[in-house]
Amino acid sequence: MIANTNKIKEILLAGNYISSKDLAQAEAESAARHVPLVDYLLFSRIITNDLLGQAVAEYFKVIYADLNSNPPDAPQVLKIPETWAKKYRIVVFHEDAGSVTIASDNPQSTLLTELKPYFPAKKIILAYSLPQDIDATFVKYKKILEVRFIKIINEQKSVAPEIISEIIEDALVYRASDVHFEPQGEEVIIRFRVNGVLQEVGRVPKGYYENILNRIKVQARLRTDEHSATQDGAIRYQKENDTIDIRVSVAPTLDGEKVVLRILSEYVRSFTLDDVGLSEHDQKVLTESIKKPYGMILATGPTGSGKTTTLYAILKILNRPEANITTIEDPVEYKILGVNHIQINALADITFSRGLRSIIRQDPDIILVGEIRDKETAEIAVNAALTGQLLLSSFHANDAPTAVTRLLEMGVEPFLLASTLELVVAQRLVRRICDSCRVSRPTKREDVEKRLANAKLYFAQEQFNLYEGKGCKACNNTGFKGRTAIFEFIQNSLQLQDLILKNPSTKQIWELVVQQGTHPLFYDGIEKVKSGVTTLEELLRVATPPKI
Repeated sequence: MIANTNKIKEILLAGNYISSKDLAQAEAESAARHVPLVDYLLFSRIITNDLLGQAVAEYFKVIYADLNSNPPDAPQVLKIPETWAKKYRIVVFHEDAGSVTIASDNPQSTLLTELKPYFPAKKIILAYSLPQDIDATFVKYKKILEVRFIKIINEQKSVAPEIISEIIEDALVYRASDVHFEPQGEEVIIRFRVNGVLQEVGRVPKGYYENILNRIKVQARLRTDEHSATQDGAIRYQKENDTIDIRVSVAPTLDGEKVVLRILSEYVRSFTLDDVGLSEHDQKVLTESIKKPYGMILATGPTGSGKTTTLYAILKILNRPEANITTIEDPVEYKILGVNHIQINALADITFSRGLRSIIRQDPDIILVGEIRDKETAEIAVNAALTGQLLLSSFHANDAPTAVTRLLEMGVEPFLLASTLELVVAQRLVRRICDSCRVSRPTKREDVEKRLANAKLYFAQEQFNLYEGKGCKACNNTGFKGRTAIFEFIQNSLQLQDLILKNPSTKQIWELVVQQGTHPLFYDGIEKVKSGVTTLEELLRVATPPKI
């Protein structure tokens, strides 16, 4: 495994994967943003994971095995015993009648001798694969959760800790955003939310659930003797050298206490404006807005629409040594080096409004308020944006124009809002079609009209191509892999400022901003459907055509 940054730089320069000028600039930027060089190169798309893999493979003088796009199936992986595979970090990538290709993140020639007993009649070809892809492939050695639960219960050791550990480990492997423990009759159903969709992964006999529940409560510092009220807490889960932050919510139901674990995934920190799904035009609009020294930028949408991810992608751009950045959140979801994070704490009387008042006295340049929930917080936020700070926040509203009218309804003075509001971003998350199995399908507009009224507004031609995922090993036969967002932007203008002063309705704001070129998020979704990013069915699942 190549972990040395200097060696990575040497490899990339030697293979002309990056110029010395770009590398020098990347080193300066990564130092200013307090992120590792390789992470910055990947975040900024100077190189891709595949290019990095190919470069390191050339260093080892072997081929590159892309386990992410071409994952081996379980029988293939299991040809090497688990202990041996994990000791040498090896995976069977490909096998035919005369040869077998073994992928490793450290493909040394000594592996040839070690592997010969497993493939005595075949030529062994070594390949390089990225460490994270090797780790993801090792999940094939795991039996389904339910089988592992039974084994843990039969062994009668530390049942609760081991079951919880198995569940969290699997959730991390599958990049689940949430884990649900749902008491139902005599069993507790375990479900993961992956790419925004819940799926059952196992069941635990209800007799063991009380210990599991108490273990979670103890780790989250919740009351174990409280069973009739909701409780919220947090767990810091240690995995090797990494710490995973998990938000815990407990709620009483008729069948027992339901638990939801929100996994605050480390990989979200790497998201850029490209990754969250912003078009080139929208990125330009957003970049222009965040360059201003003061004003307010709002991200709106329902819970789970990716608002926090978008705001953190903005913070990463703004995070420089000369800027004092402070956030106040409930909870702090992702920690960024160089940013001051404040956690809401009701017991210590640290609320959004009180915390925001304190932050203003801390000489900030940029403030992120996790959510504007009440009139007091809204008024303080608007005044902060008016007096010299760039303020970012999330806000619950169905669309961008509604965010403006809701702030006015909360009691924010129209002249203050008109002066401070720079940009409102509304968004929703849609599943991405899997790149490995995406296919085009000729489609007639008349067929689309059965699912989408006024299809002619969105599809000018009578016949066109739509895209879908057939289902493959890379996406677990779902046809989808990962998520992206669809957006609508409202940029402040002199005309909008004049309108805000008149306490307008949502409809009046829509009429004005559409005249100025704003497209509802459904239109952004249609563009992503046309370009093969997502499907029409997925778009209709999360958004409705505008009635304007």
